[in-house]
Amino acid sequence: MSSCVPARADSARTEHIHPPHSPPPGGSRRFRVTGADVSASIAVFLIALPLSLGIALATGAPLQAGLVAAAVGGIVVGRLGGCPLQVSGPAAGLTVVTADLIQQYGWRTTCAITVLAGIAQLGLGCLRVARSALAVSPAIVHGMLAGIGVTIAVAQLHIVLGGTPQSSVPDNLLALPAQLANLRPADVAASVLTLTLLLLWPRVPGRAGRLLGKLPAALIAVAGATAVAALAGLRLPKVDLPSWSSHALATLPDGPVLGLLAAVLTTTLVCSVQSLLGAVAVDKLVAARPGLTGRVKRSDLDRELLGQGAGNILSGSLGGLPIAGVAVRSTANVSAGAVSRNSTMLHGLLVLIATLLLVPALELIPLASLAALVMAVGLKMVSLNHIRTVTRHREVLVYAVTTGGVVFFGVLEGVALGIAVAVGVALHRLTRTRIRHVETAGVHHVHVRGQLTFLAVPRLSRVLHQVPQGSDTVVELDGSFMDHAAYETLQDWQKTHTAQGGRVDITGRRPGTRISEPADTDGCRCRPWTPWRNHQCEPSQPTPPPGTDRRDGTSADADTAPAPGGSRGQGGDGPQSRGSVRSGEGARSTADGHGPDRTVAPGGHTGTTGPVVAGTPGGLSGRELARGISAFQRNTAPLVRGELARLAREGQQPSQLFLTCADSRVVTSMITSSGPGDLFVVRNVGNLVPLPGEESGDDSVAAAIEYAVDVLKVRSITVCGHSGCGAMQALLSTDTGGAQTPLKRWLRHGLPSLERLPGAPGGPSEDAGARPLLAGRPPADAAERLCLANVVQQLEHLRAHDAVARALGTGDLELHGMYFHVGEAQAYLLSPDPGDAGDGVFELVLETDLTA
Repeated sequence: MSSCVPARADSARTEHIHPPHSPPPGGSRRFRVTGADVSASIAVFLIALPLSLGIALATGAPLQAGLVAAAVGGIVVGRLGGCPLQVSGPAAGLTVVTADLIQQYGWRTTCAITVLAGIAQLGLGCLRVARSALAVSPAIVHGMLAGIGVTIAVAQLHIVLGGTPQSSVPDNLLALPAQLANLRPADVAASVLTLTLLLLWPRVPGRAGRLLGKLPAALIAVAGATAVAALAGLRLPKVDLPSWSSHALATLPDGPVLGLLAAVLTTTLVCSVQSLLGAVAVDKLVAARPGLTGRVKRSDLDRELLGQGAGNILSGSLGGLPIAGVAVRSTANVSAGAVSRNSTMLHGLLVLIATLLLVPALELIPLASLAALVMAVGLKMVSLNHIRTVTRHREVLVYAVTTGGVVFFGVLEGVALGIAVAVGVALHRLTRTRIRHVETAGVHHVHVRGQLTFLAVPRLSRVLHQVPQGSDTVVELDGSFMDHAAYETLQDWQKTHTAQGGRVDITGRRPGTRISEPADTDGCRCRPWTPWRNHQCEPSQPTPPPGTDRRDGTSADADTAPAPGGSRGQGGDGPQSRGSVRSGEGARSTADGHGPDRTVAPGGHTGTTGPVVAGTPGGLSGRELARGISAFQRNTAPLVRGELARLAREGQQPSQLFLTCADSRVVTSMITSSGPGDLFVVRNVGNLVPLPGEESGDDSVAAAIEYAVDVLKVRSITVCGHSGCGAMQALLSTDTGGAQTPLKRWLRHGLPSLERLPGAPGGPSEDAGARPLLAGRPPADAAERLCLANVVQQLEHLRAHDAVARALGTGDLELHGMYFHVGEAQAYLLSPDPGDAGDGVFELVLETDLTA
C-alpha cells in the first residue's frame, strides 16, 4: 500500500534548499511590495484621480462612476490581467462610445451593456483569439482614436466656455458661435489656468524643474486651478459627488435587441483593441528599461482579455464606466519604476481610499478645469507621429476615412468604413502590377513590379510578345507572389523564345518557383539569401518598415533564405542563377577560420516601430547595433536557422578565399550572390597581401591564406579592389618619411603597386599608356589606375606564398582579380590572358553572363 501513497517531494528537497542548522526559508508566496512599486503607484494615482473624474464628466455619467472604474481597473484587472505593468481604468478612447450609450439608453442600461461586454471579453479570452485583434490595421486604430479625440475636444470646449455640449460633433460646431457670444469669464479663466499649468509644468527649467517634474502635470493643473478658484471666490460649477447610498447600479438592459447587441459589440471591440494594443506598447516600454526585461514577463494577451472582461463585469455591476488599458497611466507606471503588478493594484486601492475619504476636497474642483484637462487629452489623441507613420505607409486614406467616420457617424460606423477602405486599398495594391520593356546594350529587360496574378496576364503577354525573337532577355520579377496562370504564361513564353534561339534570364522570382534551371546549377534548390537592406540610416529620416519596398510601398520578398538542409549555392565556384541572389553580409568568416565576421540584418530601421533592446549602450551607435541585431533575430534568424544549423554540424567548406578592402561599402556576399559558408573573407586596408618573410609583414594575412588553401581547400582566391579606395589615395599622397604610424607601416606593402604606375621610379615610361585597362578604356584618374594596378600586384604577391604556389602547381587553385565600382554597382573581372595590354584587361561583367 505504501506504493499508492503519494510521496511528498517537498520533504526531500527541504534538506538541500537551506544550510544545516538554519531555519527554513519563509513561504515564497507571501505578499511583498517593493518601494519601487509603492512610489510608482502613488505617481499613477495622482494622474488617475483627476483623469477619472474628467472622463466621467465628458461621458455624462455620474462622477463617482469614473472613480469606481479606476479602482476596479487597478485592483481587479491589475491582479487578473496578463500585462503586469499595464494600468486599466476609464479611458478617453471609450468616452464617445459611453456618451452615446448614456444618451440613448440611460446610465443604468449602459452599466448593463458594460457587464455584457465584459462577458463577451471573457468568451473571446477563452477562445484565445486575442492575437487576431492585432490584425486590425494600425491606420484604423489610430484613425479611431483620432476621431474620438476630436469628438472629445469639441464637446469639452463648450464646458470650457461655460456652456453645455451637444450630442454630436456637427451640432457642437453649429452651436459654437452662440457659445462664444455667451461665454462665462470665470469658467474660461479656470480652464486657461489649467491648460497653462498643464503645458508649462513639465518645462520648468533647472534643478527646481527636475524636482517639481516628479509631480504629475495633470494633478498640478487641476489642483492649481482649484486653489485659485477657491481663493478668488469664483462662482463656478464644481464636482458633485452624491452619497454612495444613492449611487446608481446596473439594471436589466432595456431597448431594442439589435441596438443592444450593436452597443455590446462596439464596447467590446473598443475596449479589447485598445487594451491589447496597450499591452503590446507596454512590452516595448519594459524592453527599453535596463534590468527589467528578466523580471517582468511578456504580456499574455489572452489572459489580459480575461482580466479586462472580469473588470468590466464588476465595474458595470457596481455602476462604473467601461474599463480598458490606458496609455498615459501605463507609461507613467513603467517610467516611475514599477517592477510588478503590485503597483497597479496599489494605485486602485489608493483611488478607493480617496473615493471614500477625500470627497470634501474633490468637491472643490471646478468642472471647467476637468473639462480643460480632458480636452487636452483628446487633442493629444490626434497624434502627428501617427499621421506621419500612416502617410509613410501610404495608408493616409484609411486613416482619414476612419477619423471622419468616427467624428460624423460614430465609432462603430467609422471603424466599419475604415475596414472597408483598408480592404479596398489592399485589393488595389494586389491587382496593381506595372510591366515595362526596355532595351539596354542589346539586352531586352522586362521589368514586372507588383503581384503577378491572372489579372496581369494579358499585359504580361502583350509585353513579352514585344521582345524580338532570338534576343537576349532578362525578366525581372520584383514582387512576392506569382499565381499559376502567370507562371504558365511565363513558362510557355520562355520555352518558345528559347526554341527560337533566344536566351532568357529570369531574376528575382519567388523562392521555390523554378521556371527553368541553368545547366550548371546541378539542380540546386536552395533559397536565395535574404534581401539586403541598409539599416544604418539617420534616425531623423523616416524609413519604411521591414518588408516594404522603398519606392512604391509594395511588399518585398522577405521569405528568401537558404532552405534548411539545402546546398550552399555556387558562391565563387562558378556562375550562379540570377534568381538565387543572396545579398547581405551573410556570415563572413574571420581570418582564423572560425565564427562570423559581421551580419547585416535586413529590414532594420530607425523608425518609430523599431525595437529598442534593453541593456544596450546608450550612444547612437550602440542603439544602431542593437536595432540591427534585433532585426536579424526577428526577421532573418528564423529563415536561416536551418541552414546555419547544417553548417554548424558539417563545418565550413567555403569554395573560395575572398581578399578585399575593409571599406564598409564593399559587401562581398551581396556582390558575389553568395550566402553563409560560401566565402572565406579576409579584409584589410587596401586589400594588400604582404610578401612572405618581409620585414614588418602581417602574419595574420599569411595565416589566413595558409588556412584557406591547406585546411579549407578553397578552389580559388580573388583579390578585389574597389573605386574610391582610401588606402590607394593615401598611397598617392602620403609621404613615406616622418613618424612611422601603424597606417604608414601597413601601406608600405602597397609601394610595389605604386611602382607599377607609368612614370614611377622603376616602372613603365609615361608613353606606355595606362596598364592595366578597364573594359577597353583607360582609368578615370590616378587613384583608379592605382586600384587596378594594386589588384595585379597583390596577385603576384599571392603567388609568392608557398601554400598558394603548391596549389597552383597541382592545378587545385585559381587566382582571380576583381574590381568593383561602388558608384555604378558594377563588377569587372581581370582577363586571364593579358594579350597586348601587358597587365591584362578588367572586363565588364554583364547581367546575361551570370547564367551563361
